[in-house]
Amino acid sequence: MPEMQALSGHLQMARFRSHDDGVGQSDEVHGDSRFLAEEQGALRRVATSVAHGSAPGEVFAVLAREFAQLLHVPLIVMVRFGPDRTGYVVGAYGDPPFPVGSSWPLDPRSVMAQVYATGRPARVDDYSQLDGVVGKVARAARFHSTVGVPIVVAGKTWGATIAITIGDDSLPADTARRLADFTDLVAAAISNTEARDELRVLADEQAALRRLATLVAEGSRPAAVFAAAAEEVAKVLDVRIVDLLRYEPDDAVTVVAGWGEVPFPIGSRFPLDGPSIASKIKATREAQRIDDYSGNPSALGSSVDRAGIRTGVGVPVSVDGKLWGVMAIGSRAPDPLPSTTEERLRDFVELLAVAIANSEARHGLRKLADEQDALRRLATLVAQGAPSHAVFDAVCEEAARIIGSSTVNLARFAPAGCTTTVAGWSRDGSHVPAGVCLPMEGEVINVIVQRERAPGRVEDYADVEGELAALLRRLGVRTEIGAPVIVDGEVWGALIAGLREGTFPRRSEQRVAGFAELIATAVSNADTRAELLASRARLVTAADEGRRKLARDIHDGAQQRLVTAIVSLQLADRQLDTDPEGARTLLRDALSQSRAGLDELRELATGMHPAILTNSGLRAAIEALAQRSRVPVNVRATSQRLPSHIEAGAYFLIAEALTNASKHARASRVEVVIRAREGVLEIEVFDDGVGGADPHGSGVRGLEDRVEALGGTFRIESPEGRGTAIHATLPLLSD
Repeated sequence: MPEMQALSGHLQMARFRSHDDGVGQSDEVHGDSRFLAEEQGALRRVATSVAHGSAPGEVFAVLAREFAQLLHVPLIVMVRFGPDRTGYVVGAYGDPPFPVGSSWPLDPRSVMAQVYATGRPARVDDYSQLDGVVGKVARAARFHSTVGVPIVVAGKTWGATIAITIGDDSLPADTARRLADFTDLVAAAISNTEARDELRVLADEQAALRRLATLVAEGSRPAAVFAAAAEEVAKVLDVRIVDLLRYEPDDAVTVVAGWGEVPFPIGSRFPLDGPSIASKIKATREAQRIDDYSGNPSALGSSVDRAGIRTGVGVPVSVDGKLWGVMAIGSRAPDPLPSTTEERLRDFVELLAVAIANSEARHGLRKLADEQDALRRLATLVAQGAPSHAVFDAVCEEAARIIGSSTVNLARFAPAGCTTTVAGWSRDGSHVPAGVCLPMEGEVINVIVQRERAPGRVEDYADVEGELAALLRRLGVRTEIGAPVIVDGEVWGALIAGLREGTFPRRSEQRVAGFAELIATAVSNADTRAELLASRARLVTAADEGRRKLARDIHDGAQQRLVTAIVSLQLADRQLDTDPEGARTLLRDALSQSRAGLDELRELATGMHPAILTNSGLRAAIEALAQRSRVPVNVRATSQRLPSHIEAGAYFLIAEALTNASKHARASRVEVVIRAREGVLEIEVFDDGVGGADPHGSGVRGLEDRVEALGGTFRIESPEGRGTAIHATLPLLSD
């Protein structure tokens, strides 16, 4: 077999070197022959272990045992030098105080440090004055003599083989030579074993990546790809704790996947507030390790410490040239992870990043398409003039499905500092019920959105005060995001999504904002329709009331006078022959009543469409109004004829404004200005009265309704004690 032949060649070369100066002495020849036979037997056993594909740890254990038996020493330790000037024990025999898997500093004057520094054999026969951890352990174990020789692999000092005696036994003078002879065989075995192991690791990595690529090609969601990636890393590196963390824009990380003995649930979020692996990688963009989490002050580090994890290694995950997250490995064992962990993890994660980028890109496109479809469905509802409650319910359901939230609520902010739930949706009916009204208190998402007028989030309601926060905790809602619903420039309310477990991905707030904009449009449309209906209702009511008032006024005024005049005429007719003077008196009374009735009818006619408006236009009609007004009125008006409905609307607007000035304003003069320009008719009525007109009163609303019914705009200014000014514009459209 190739391994046996290669190791035999190394053995023969070693023996030739050892006999260059010893040929001719029979005792030495017999001794060396016996040693050669022992070495060849050891060689065969080691080669067999390598040829069978044994793991490196098994090969090192075989090598250590063969060393000890060949050299007749009680303890053998094989170490590999790490890049951090540490010796990692990879093989041992005889239960030394340096167990396999442990790491030790290269203390000055120790055998390990000398071999590492010089690349040559080293010897220590007195540990009484040796400083450092190694010296202390050696004295406690009663080390007497140690000899170490370098293991050179591919021209570099890979590690060292160390022979140790206990008590008073000293190692022979030729121990270094004999150890070095056999260490050449160790180097060959290591080369072959590592080459075989590298091929196996490469094959495992390729198989893992093929499985991930299949997931991506099948269009799996990123969460599935992340979980598979964590599991594949654990299998390839043979570790028990793997976490995939994603950096968030607010200087935090979120756990997006894990495998093995993972203490943190998916969605757990930690601030980067101290010396954790994640914070170090964000600062350096390089692989990092922490060999002892004890007493770590950061939120993430202290959580790791409480979970019993003693040591960890992490490497950056970069996607499309940007730092995306961290792949981290942890161990509950007290010894640091092997020095090769970063390199192996880095090689795998570089390939993993491609899978993440492809998966996120694919899922992002699908997510965008789903979101656009949902928004189109909702926009259609709004455009069709669906009832507000139907739009609100549909938005809550669509938003929950697209964002992936447990609950969605639409809340309206009341002027009294309360928030009222207008609509909601959840799969199990556990959202805040519609109609619930609670005070705006504590740092709940409702308060944050109203205050900031922007999207926001609350990560955990555990310690938030207030009735609403308490209700959310009872409903099991842990975290919420929300976006403002802005109507006519004011924060009308908020669309809010909640989760019972985990946290929302970054940019989720902006996605909620897209649905909130549709809510705002629906509210505006609904308010406009409601106001239009209310305005029309007020106009109809005002018209009905006007007709009833006209009927009462005619009945109580002009009609009574005319009836009285008719009665007087009938009596005069009867007395004309018998009592001429009495008949004449009755005729005069009938004439007086008829004149008074005619005056009252003329006064009533001012509230109806006057003939002068039809025949002579708006200016003449307003001047006639001014002449009959009890308050002096100055009129500046265009003489241009206008569409009949505009002239009628303007006439009644000004007539009612003059009546209000006369009856309520206690004004001494009124100014009326009418201008036609740029496609609109501008109307202004000023008085110098007491002001204080109620902008929401029935009189003002009546004026506003008249203007809005013609598609115009209306504004009133009436400060206390400074008079009233009415401004209106009417579009000059043809009949």
